[in-house]
Amino acid sequence: MLESLLTPETRTDPYPFYRQVFDRGPVFAAADGFFVVSGFEEASSLLKNPAFGHGEPEVLPDPHENEPVDEQGRVVRSFLALDPPDHTRLRRLVSKAFTPRMVEQLAPRIEELAKELVSKALEMGEFDLMTEIAKPLPVVVISELLGVPLADRERFEGWSHAMGRALDPSFLIAKETVAAAVAARREFVAYFRELAKDRRKRPTGDLFSDLVSVSDEGDRLSEGELVITAMLLLVAGHETTTNLIGNGVLALLNHPEQHRKLAGDRSKIPNAVEEMLRYDSPVQLTTRLALRDTTVGGQSVGEGAQAVVLLGAASRDPRAYEDPDRFDVDRPSPRHLALGQGIHFCLGAPLARLEGRTLFEALLGAGPFHRTADPVWVKQVTLRGLESLRLEFA
Repeated sequence: MLESLLTPETRTDPYPFYRQVFDRGPVFAAADGFFVVSGFEEASSLLKNPAFGHGEPEVLPDPHENEPVDEQGRVVRSFLALDPPDHTRLRRLVSKAFTPRMVEQLAPRIEELAKELVSKALEMGEFDLMTEIAKPLPVVVISELLGVPLADRERFEGWSHAMGRALDPSFLIAKETVAAAVAARREFVAYFRELAKDRRKRPTGDLFSDLVSVSDEGDRLSEGELVITAMLLLVAGHETTTNLIGNGVLALLNHPEQHRKLAGDRSKIPNAVEEMLRYDSPVQLTTRLALRDTTVGGQSVGEGAQAVVLLGAASRDPRAYEDPDRFDVDRPSPRHLALGQGIHFCLGAPLARLEGRTLFEALLGAGPFHRTADPVWVKQVTLRGLESLRLEFA
């Protein structure tokens, strides 16, 4: 059934399909040991339930030199794909370096970059939002934060794109997609290993230098944990924000009355960003493994069962939202699951929100804009975003 997510029609607009899934039940068994969750409360409950997780990392008997493993030979995963206590330890260490105060200090630089990119677009007349604004802003911010050269930006984008495509459930992706993601991961690891050597000798006060030196009661990140964490921050630090910007602008263009309302009162932008995250989430689904027998939405789930949680469907649940398919920048407190839930709630959420608010402030402040061509969607399912969105200021 979920193969329908791959069709061009569903990729352009997955929400009618999600409604069909939801109508089969907010939780339903799609096959033996495999179920789909599309209801808001059910998805939220599952993501907070310690009975669900990611399982033990795979043991690699003969690992590639750029495939980090721990002392037990297990592949080193980011904390995003770990269960407690490994997740707890790693996230605590990273949180000591990636602090709210660090994010707050980025505000002037993000505002400067947003204004600079929008000003450049104004001079161009017609421009591609994704190429000229939505991709560069978060890439520059996270690159400067980590202290990696902007000259390597194109390599990062290529590696990130390859890895992002492999985030789709395994039954939805081709073998060559997986192979490309593995190659990109190894390139990332090699890159950050060299950068780590340099930062150990010459700390530069950036986030990567802080990750190299961070400790908690003597505990430190291993080399493998360090490079995989840096890779996660770089990829997650720009992919989702890029999609937030693109999806949000398209939502405004498709709802002219909301566009005019927001342009006329930019104090609504923080709430509008939350509605953008709800209405067309940059992350459409996630997966979990039942670590023991449990229940979801009143249904029994056996140990080892696989769950696909349709975050995009949950954020259109008619039980959770009045008129859920309406885009409304005034929607009261638009709760959503776009940034996760429970122990895996997005560590970079404050940064994503800050970048989104700042960019929309600059974009809407520059004057009215309209679309000059049909949008082109990226051929992915898990990460929903645009490849191209050509605009022109009036």
